[in-house]
Amino acid sequence: MAKIVTFGEIMLRLAPEGYYRFIQAENFGATYGGGEANVAVSLANYGMDVSFVTKLPKHDIGQAAVNSLRRFGVDTSHIARGGNRVGIYFLEKGASQRASKVIYDRAGSSIATASPEDFNWDEIFAGVDWFHFTGITPALGDGVAAICLEACKAAKKHHVTVSCDLNYRKNLWTREKAGQVMGGLMEYVDVCIANEEDASDVFGIKAANTDITGGKLSHEGYKDVAKQLADRFGFSKVAITLRGSISANDNNWAGMLYDGKDYYFSKNYLIHIVDRVGGGDSFGGGLIYATVNGFAPQDAIEFAVAASCLKHTIEGDFNQVSVDEVLKLAKGDGSGRVQR
Repeated sequence: MAKIVTFGEIMLRLAPEGYYRFIQAENFGATYGGGEANVAVSLANYGMDVSFVTKLPKHDIGQAAVNSLRRFGVDTSHIARGGNRVGIYFLEKGASQRASKVIYDRAGSSIATASPEDFNWDEIFAGVDWFHFTGITPALGDGVAAICLEACKAAKKHHVTVSCDLNYRKNLWTREKAGQVMGGLMEYVDVCIANEEDASDVFGIKAANTDITGGKLSHEGYKDVAKQLADRFGFSKVAITLRGSISANDNNWAGMLYDGKDYYFSKNYLIHIVDRVGGGDSFGGGLIYATVNGFAPQDAIEFAVAASCLKHTIEGDFNQVSVDEVLKLAKGDGSGRVQR
């Protein structure tokens, strides 16, 4: 069985009940999540051997974050302990034409103040096949960006396949800084995951004839984005999510995979959203699972998109579905009929 490592920040998520706005809320539900942690949970639910690496404080809230991963079978043995706080994000769910809203309170979190000495990458990558991180992690600060670079170099030394979801976050850094830092990291990346906005914001690569706000997507434009990314950085694969936003509740959802020779498009799903946070991470987790298990390219992109489609129906950051459920949808059964 392939062994996978993900590295990033896990945060405490605080959200009003249902579709209440922040200013209406008298109670906030508490769960945990974060880009690379979400990928790790997806893979653990698929039966994979996966380890999540981060730094968390030694106090009870830090332990609660660790426990949220352990319950799904994620290996937490390489999590460094120390620092003062767990990062927090507040989520207000959107509805109809009202967009969702996220407010971060993560400055000074344990992972953001981590040092290179917190992680022994040679030990972490022993016997590992795949390493995954996102553009959110190096955006946490220059120190974390340096740790990401160190991790990527160690991964290559151990002949580990590296994937990265570009995941640009404007609240964490500028486009200019993102392009500079991520450009340096891409030298070590084999599989790039992105959407049109990420490719444009980080590297200035835009999809022609596409209007994501109006829900108009051009397959030819996305082919060009994938090829430009692969040509610039030498990626072996580029996967792009195709989201057509009808409203906060209803989206068209599909994906594309480019392997340096051919382009593979998934079927399109019209999804009614329960919770869209972690949608991209569930796509990444599905793609990694399919790739390490030798799926053909068309089957791999169908699995990744079906996994992410199902995530949009699940509360919380984590995609709590099985391989069988994903395969059933990928093979065409999207009826939603009761399973008895």
